[in-house]
Amino acid sequence: MKILNVQSSASMECSLTRKLSASFLHILKTRFERVEIMELDLVKCPPPFITPDWIAGAFSKAELTEQQQMALNRSDEYIRQIEAADLIIIGTPMYNYGMPAVLKAWFDQIARINKTFSFDLSRGDFPIEPVLHGKKLVLFTSSGEFDFQKGGEREAFDHLVPHIKSCAHYLGVINENDLYHIGIEYQEFKDKRHESSKNEAFARITTLVDEICLY
Repeated sequence: MKILNVQSSASMECSLTRKLSASFLHILKTRFERVEIMELDLVKCPPPFITPDWIAGAFSKAELTEQQQMALNRSDEYIRQIEAADLIIIGTPMYNYGMPAVLKAWFDQIARINKTFSFDLSRGDFPIEPVLHGKKLVLFTSSGEFDFQKGGEREAFDHLVPHIKSCAHYLGVINENDLYHIGIEYQEFKDKRHESSKNEAFARITTLVDEICLY
């Protein structure tokens, strides 16, 4: 099994999402004889933002200029990593109700026409279709507040998990059942509810690994 481990928390060794991801990988390696892990730390090596040369190169039908190719080099590298992976892990905190800027920049880099999606107006109002298929995504999140789930008091404030779910098709995650999520809440409250949420999240990892192994 080939795994791409994408981390985006600036809290580094104190990060709960990094710890959740590490625990998951530790248990997963006991279930599979061969596990190959590609590490992608978006904090240590931040993705570049989209530039005019990037846009011109991504949509060009002619030979790319040197500047355009340079602008797309990191994007090409990220896409190769996704293509090679069977399973993708994303560890991300909730920053201001959304994803960290480095994670958004990574998604911007991998959303490439004819690379990770195709676009055809003959399809009507839904012209975008994914190019990649058959991937699984495990999402580990942590939030300072709570009750962001569907029907929760803060559902409308959650621009993290729904955003990632909306972009998952760029990763080749097509089936909703191939996206798994474990989250920790109440982090800013630092109370018993946070400890309970944290303990529950780590306890769920073994079950999650077993579920993934079945498929």
